[in-house]
Amino acid sequence: MARSIRSTIFSRSLQRTFKALTRSAVRAGTKAVKQALVTGKPAARQRVTSKTTAVRPKAKVTTNLPSGSTAGYAGAQRYRLFVPAGARKTERLPMLVMLHGCSQSSEAFAISTRMNQIAAKEGFAVLYPEQNQLANLQGCWNWHQTRSGKAQTEADTILATILQVCQRVSVDPARIALAGLSAGASMAALLAIRHPARFRAIAMHSGIAPGMAHSLADALKAMRGHSVAAPLSALTEGTHLPALLVIQGSADPLVAPANGLAVAQLWAAREGANPVRPRSVQRGARHPSTLTDYKAKGRLVSTLCTIQGLGHAWSGGAASQAYSDPKGPDASRMVWAFAAKQFAKPV
Repeated sequence: MARSIRSTIFSRSLQRTFKALTRSAVRAGTKAVKQALVTGKPAARQRVTSKTTAVRPKAKVTTNLPSGSTAGYAGAQRYRLFVPAGARKTERLPMLVMLHGCSQSSEAFAISTRMNQIAAKEGFAVLYPEQNQLANLQGCWNWHQTRSGKAQTEADTILATILQVCQRVSVDPARIALAGLSAGASMAALLAIRHPARFRAIAMHSGIAPGMAHSLADALKAMRGHSVAAPLSALTEGTHLPALLVIQGSADPLVAPANGLAVAQLWAAREGANPVRPRSVQRGARHPSTLTDYKAKGRLVSTLCTIQGLGHAWSGGAASQAYSDPKGPDASRMVWAFAAKQFAKPV
């Protein structure tokens, strides 16, 4: 009995440490992890000093979403859905599924990314599934709980939500893409490898590659860049993975920048792709970025976009929101441009 109680206390301690990491720089995060793993006690929270990582909202969520945004449930899964005004019932729209990060709601993520504004202009639907806090107190997707099966169950629940929304809205099943931030990015990757034929593209912003973690302790190691993912060999032979866009900040204090390269290379290895010459991009005063494509026989498999000076935040996001860096290049436009290019190709 006493052993069971100690195990429960230790598990809760790791949960608190995981949340504290999202509010600390990398040195404080490493110290917290070590203390939790050794003593079972979370380290005291420290003030964030990084200017490129917004981890606290500067203001409450007060911005109104564009017309066409509604909230709903698919079973116990809450979601927010945006459909552009004027869309005809007979029109088969492309759809982007957006998975938020820890301590975010679907509404806050929509406001931070401003993806609905792009959708209104370009004519596509946006679905924002929302994690239930009963499943995770910090609102994180449990992408790392693969040993217990919880991660797989959540991924399949998200897919069920997508399919239900496709029945409600006239969505083109051949033009669905995934995107996510942090834990949402990692869950998007898990969903893509479990159901590769369902999606044409996936965008991971500051996430961890599939197979790098099977528990909370594993996740903390992976976030620090101390894990190696197993090859993606479990997929049915002949089934291609959806094209992958990886966006990673070079100054990310929470998810080690090496994780971006790791997932791009993992995708490339599964598809037999090789890197082409990197190219540098900078628009105005925004953070510069380096892009590397991985191709197999002319087919784009993955693209790694490393953004210099970006912390753990959505690049180009709204300044009023947590996990948002307005100084970065516009990740939302990059995500949509990448997905649209894949949608334009024949199936």
